[in-house]
Amino acid sequence: MKRPVSPLQVKSEAFSKRIIRLHTYLLREKNERVMANQIYRSGTSIGANIAESRYAQSSLDFVSKLSIALKEASETRYWLNSIFSAGLIDQVGYDSMAYDNDELIKMLTSSVNTMKEKLGLQS
Repeated sequence: MKRPVSPLQVKSEAFSKRIIRLHTYLLREKNERVMANQIYRSGTSIGANIAESRYAQSSLDFVSKLSIALKEASETRYWLNSIFSAGLIDQVGYDSMAYDNDELIKMLTSSVNTMKEKLGLQS
């Protein structure tokens, strides 16, 4: 079930580009591989799962893909917090990345909840 390009997809693609730049910065400037690779995986996975949801096989599959994207966004928030706590990024960078990540979390939560309501899955 193909869906049109959504603001969620646009925002997640822009966020993925920021994550890739953060990954490069952490590797080159801070010589930090573990956290760089972790945030790279979770941060780019958000957009990948949103992209997959466009071609979901069913409404339940659509909810599943967006739910996975939401979990990845939550993990990304964890890694952002860890990277900031370790002093690897400054307050301005952290605030900006965290804001964008939180916006994705809000959008994903709303989308998942709306679709679950439509499907009668909310308890």
